[in-house]
Amino acid sequence: MTETQQSIAQWANNAFGPAARVERIAARANEEMAELLRAATVEPCELEAVAMEAADVVIVLYRLAHVCGFDLNDLINHKMTINRAREWKLDGTGHGYHVRDRSA
Repeated sequence: MTETQQSIAQWANNAFGPAARVERIAARANEEMAELLRAATVEPCELEAVAMEAADVVIVLYRLAHVCGFDLNDLINHKMTINRAREWKLDGTGHGYHVRDRSA
């Protein structure tokens, strides 16, 4: 079975009950992100653990998107269009931050 935002949200509702508050789902995503960070900083790094924690983050974000009424995949595509049009300030570590328009 290929999971979808809808199937994951349905599973979460069946497993845990309806989500009472959006803030709680966001907090849960933060908890999963902390688990991902811990897995990524263990030496030696175990890629399977990192992958599984990354999946957990996305699973919770799919539930958040479903409860909020947007399609996360569609929104990612839209946001990438914005990101590709932005100017980026590189930080020298393979990452960067977008240059903010100070005139706005």
